[in-house]
Amino acid sequence: MAMDGVGVLSRTVTEDEAAILGAWLGLLKEGGSMQTGRIREAELQTQARTVFGQLRDGLAAGGADAGGEAYTPLRETLADISRSRALQGFTPTDTANFVLSLKEPVFEALRRTCGTDASALASGIWVTGTLLDKLSLHTMEVFLASREEVIGRQGQEIAELSTPVIRLWDGILALPLIGTLDSARTGVVMENLLQAIVDEQAEIAIIDITGVPTVDTLVAQHLLKTVAAARLMGADCIISGIRPQIAQTMVHLGVELNVVSKATLADAFAVALRRTGRKVVRQQAAQADERH
Repeated sequence: MAMDGVGVLSRTVTEDEAAILGAWLGLLKEGGSMQTGRIREAELQTQARTVFGQLRDGLAAGGADAGGEAYTPLRETLADISRSRALQGFTPTDTANFVLSLKEPVFEALRRTCGTDASALASGIWVTGTLLDKLSLHTMEVFLASREEVIGRQGQEIAELSTPVIRLWDGILALPLIGTLDSARTGVVMENLLQAIVDEQAEIAIIDITGVPTVDTLVAQHLLKTVAAARLMGADCIISGIRPQIAQTMVHLGVELNVVSKATLADAFAVALRRTGRKVVRQQAAQADERH
């Protein structure tokens, strides 16, 4: 049955190629591939012709085994299309329909080819459905893997952007934290802070947690790891931005940071200036002192 179905399908896609391609492209356009504006008609036509030609060659050379060597070029083409669509923002439905929408034109062509031969028609439809379903699954696997890769890369970039190290003064750095600290983000925080300490030869690093919504035992442990790493690099740390609610929570949890802390970044900066032997005064007051 399988061999008969493969033969019928191979003959159909070879003899009725133009009609199948035309109907397939029409369904792709109606399905929304063109309406999004993410792909041009010429590119869509090129993709469809390439995929159809490789499907025809695979049927002729290797039967209906979608995972076989004869279908390697087709799988690679579909993978490239899936990756590009993941980057272009296509939905999973649009991506899956690129292959699945080929079923209807092929079924219609099989009916024309088989005529009244119900057995050959059933065999051809069975092989077509099985083959295109497997190719569609392959397409979706690559699409989802590509999307996960994009999301992971974007998450890493956001984490890096959300942990900037700011040079407040010679030897004084500030690290404002926004959002919750987890193990992955703590690694990014440490890397950025330690590199800045080396680059700036900093003596003091102020870690501001004004933008951290809650501080529990786990977050406190991550903060202590960051402080310990900075100390190993020769820089003292000051934590600022501990709000009253966070202070109460830390007391209830029995969390001890064992590091100098201040309510605001301004207070922490003043402490850092004193520790480095600096003092900031108003210009008028300084001029008055000079006259006296």
